[in-house]
Amino acid sequence: MESEQLFHRGYYRNSYNSITSASSDEELLDGAGVIMDFQTSEDDNLLDGDASIGTHYTMTNGGSINSSTHLLDLLDEPIPGVGTYDDFHTIDWVREKCKDRERHRRINSKKKESAWEMTKSLYDAWSGWLVVTLTGLASGALAGLIDIAADWMTDLKEGICLSALWFNHEQCCWGSNEATFEERDKCPQWKTWAELIIGQAEGPGSYIMNYIMYIFWALSFAFLAVSLVKVFAPYACGSGIPEIKTILSGFIIRGYLGKWTLMIKTITLVLAVASGLSLGKEGPLVHVACCCGNIFSYLFPKYSTNEAKKREVLSAASAAGVSVAFGAPIGGVLFSLEEVSYYFPLKTLWRSFFAALVAAFVLRSINPFGNSRLVLFYVEYHTPWYLFELFPFILLGVFGGLWGAFFIRANIAWCRRRKSTKFGKYPVLEVIIVAAITAVIAFPNPYTRLNTSELIKELFTDCGPLESSSLCDYRNDMNASKIVDDIPDRPAGTGVYSAIWQLCLALIFKIIMTVFTFGIKVPSGLFIPSMAIGAIAGRIVGIAVEQLAYYHHDWFIFKEWCEVGADCITPGLYAMVGAAACLGGVTRMTVSLVVIVFELTGGLEYIVPLMAAVMTSKWVGDAFGREGIYEAHIRLNGYPFLDAKEEFTHTTLAADVMRPRRSDPPLAVLTQDNMTVEDIENLINETSYNGFPVIMSKESQRLVGFALRRDLTIAIESARKKQEGIVGSSRVCFAQHTPSLPAESPRPLKLRSILDMSPFTVTDHTPMEIVVDIFRKLGLRQCLVTHNGIVLGIITKKNILEHLEQLKQHVEPLAPPWHYNKKRYPPSYGPDGKPRPRINNVQLKPIAEEREETEEEVHLLTSTML
Repeated sequence: MESEQLFHRGYYRNSYNSITSASSDEELLDGAGVIMDFQTSEDDNLLDGDASIGTHYTMTNGGSINSSTHLLDLLDEPIPGVGTYDDFHTIDWVREKCKDRERHRRINSKKKESAWEMTKSLYDAWSGWLVVTLTGLASGALAGLIDIAADWMTDLKEGICLSALWFNHEQCCWGSNEATFEERDKCPQWKTWAELIIGQAEGPGSYIMNYIMYIFWALSFAFLAVSLVKVFAPYACGSGIPEIKTILSGFIIRGYLGKWTLMIKTITLVLAVASGLSLGKEGPLVHVACCCGNIFSYLFPKYSTNEAKKREVLSAASAAGVSVAFGAPIGGVLFSLEEVSYYFPLKTLWRSFFAALVAAFVLRSINPFGNSRLVLFYVEYHTPWYLFELFPFILLGVFGGLWGAFFIRANIAWCRRRKSTKFGKYPVLEVIIVAAITAVIAFPNPYTRLNTSELIKELFTDCGPLESSSLCDYRNDMNASKIVDDIPDRPAGTGVYSAIWQLCLALIFKIIMTVFTFGIKVPSGLFIPSMAIGAIAGRIVGIAVEQLAYYHHDWFIFKEWCEVGADCITPGLYAMVGAAACLGGVTRMTVSLVVIVFELTGGLEYIVPLMAAVMTSKWVGDAFGREGIYEAHIRLNGYPFLDAKEEFTHTTLAADVMRPRRSDPPLAVLTQDNMTVEDIENLINETSYNGFPVIMSKESQRLVGFALRRDLTIAIESARKKQEGIVGSSRVCFAQHTPSLPAESPRPLKLRSILDMSPFTVTDHTPMEIVVDIFRKLGLRQCLVTHNGIVLGIITKKNILEHLEQLKQHVEPLAPPWHYNKKRYPPSYGPDGKPRPRINNVQLKPIAEEREETEEEVHLLTSTML
């Protein structure tokens, strides 16, 4: 009965096994993303993977300081390849940190030996500041280049400057004497395509020709962008932030931050923005900055040989990327801390701040927008906000949360359909179709024809006497001598009402096209389109509140502030609050977003409205799902990312998640001194596991340590080449002392130096809440599950992700009953003092006096399940 009970609970020894299917992490890839099937029971790259001899694969152990000490100190000479990682594998944070501490101790111990060693020590200490300085310089320079090129190519769709081909529309008319203030965008030097081709500046023919050329250039830019991405750098597509988050959590994606990706993404980002697609360049600028940080880190051994240290540079680079994207250095640091970084020590905070400072300084020196500002839509408001305005601000927050929830679900559904249908096999065709629809619909509406950054600038701008936009077409009853900062609220004119209808159509257009645009195979950011949607909604609400206050200034909510002739409502402020709310609803950022928008406006006075709107949007969005768009895309692509923001509130145990499960093949193990070289080589050839627990013997099953497949293969090959007498029948010894062997036996092979003597272990009764916290906070790849020192199974990062996915689908295993922990295994010895009988090295036979209690437990278990 006890045997049957243990079998049904999953503790029959034959169930401690693993899957032999050799499906590697690389086989799970689909294009630039990774697709992970959470319904399978395959283990992580520790227990699967195409890791046969002769292929390049890399393991890391799960040990702590002792394991690193063994690897660094006990090997007579370093073995090339040990301690590195292959593509689509997860790094071992503990091992990498131990390697860095050992390197630091070695440098400190030698720095007093000579002046050269002291110089090397200083170089090592300053290398962190040097690499973030170079990263900031490169990020600022590339951001300035992208801004200038994108503005020029965007205006190229409408015309060209004959006096200087490299000037955009605004620059072309700067030096013109014929341009007037009211029509400052019209000058003889700037020629539209209709004027150049058919010689007409006005009329239906001119409109149709400009329409055709607009579509032609939009399709050309989009086709060129997607072609370059597809041929030269597939990783250059998309925003890049989901992958950056995954890489910073410890995942390896070779080439994603390489020089080809940097080059192609820089070029295609300009083309994608200029094509008029509903996307932005701010998100991809984070990817560009991280590419710079990754490339420069290879110049310094401190970072090139340590993946954990390299991720500190990438965290600083992401801060520099946001700094140049929004002109917000402090917001960039907070963005790196809140949104993308997995490991963020204090020194990384300082270096991120410095990198953001350097990048912003370089961009300011380049001055790409010609306004002495870091961004195009820098604005300043001179009217304070009033308490009654909190209500419309909160309404904008509700709209932002609803928009974020809708966008995440719609975009993920479309991306999932793209992956599962034939349509996803034709990325070039998809981009061409989206670009064509966007261009055809966008041209007739002046607000959708504008570059998205220009649109946000116009929506943010406060109406003054010098503004000629339709949004500022008010019936002017004020004195011409009035100062600019004290313009009272006025009744809206026909231009304002016309602009509101156009903005409503633009809002619908932006919402629909952004859903289908984000995720196509060109560089596409989400910050600017989300801000544009919020700015449009905010401007409409702002104008409505302004007119309401003008015509009903005697209402009690307006009476105190909005007297006749007073300036109390600023529609541009509503646009800014709406932009922050919509971006917060999509990304679920809070602190960093408020600081970024605050740095955009340059005023502390509006932090409270921003905080209220952003917090409301987060609450409303979380009511429909706690995932932001980046976390949703990480889960869609199957990246091995454990989000630290999620709480684990379930009652499962480690035994419910560990592998092997019932009906799985046996768990492959090594003994510390009973196996030969040939036995280990056969085990490596017959299995695809990337690591093997080492036990004392087949009888005791006591855990000794953990050996990585890669280390075993490299050590055996090295021993055969460099040590005489090592043959297939040589005994492999993981113990400290070699057992006595017959005189005629071949020379034994000692591999204790590659053994991880302190692998992370948990018991089978450990709650999964603790196990998940261990994996998150220590960055583990795997841990062993034991019971009284006997190895029962293993839990990998992928097992945890599968378990979390199952819990989200409401298939959580039932909580164990009260008697679950009462009696798991019978005593090791029977009443006669002799060892109990074993089946596959696990004791199952109960003693006579325990039989009734065991049957009672089975009865209780059955009744509890019912």
